[in-house]
Amino acid sequence: MRMESEMRKVIVTEWMSLDGVVQSPAYADEDRSGGFRHGGWHPRYFESVSMNWVLENVTGAGGFLLGRRTYEVFAAHWPTAGKEEQALAQPMNNLPKYVASRTLREPLAWQSSRLLEGDVAEAVNALKREAGRDLLLIGSTVLAQTLIERDLVDELRLMIDPVVLGGGKRIFRDDGALERWRLVHSQATTTGAILATYAAAEDRT
Repeated sequence: MRMESEMRKVIVTEWMSLDGVVQSPAYADEDRSGGFRHGGWHPRYFESVSMNWVLENVTGAGGFLLGRRTYEVFAAHWPTAGKEEQALAQPMNNLPKYVASRTLREPLAWQSSRLLEGDVAEAVNALKREAGRDLLLIGSTVLAQTLIERDLVDELRLMIDPVVLGGGKRIFRDDGALERWRLVHSQATTTGAILATYAAAEDRT
């Protein structure tokens, strides 16, 4: 039986604007829901330091937690990624992927992917108790919100870009709840973005 201190972590990694928006960072048409008009706001802030940060996060993971929309975007891209992307493509394709969805059905087409069954928080809590390296949640706004609210997220790894988007999806709800996080590491990039790691405080409230 694994002790509580030996449980593997759930780490949420997001590309975020100054006003906390994480919607549609990579492509113009990635997610236009809610009338979002600023898709593709993130790539201009990438440089060597932030690219290495992404690579370290992905290659250090024991598996990935994904919502349905993020899963579909990744499943359409990574299996046919070019040679220049193989450092990321190999772990993305080969490591286990756990998908939260009410509409997708097994078997999932992307290799090493399976649906989370039953209550998603309970399923993730069970995964945390398994042996292995930490679980990395990428994007997946609704799933991130759910796991944060259920106190299942151990770390936030954020790339915070110097841009204000004025609205869009966030991983924190406007619910009036107070939660405390502890800064573990931060680094500024040459494009003005900040790479920040926060750990869940022992006293969250």
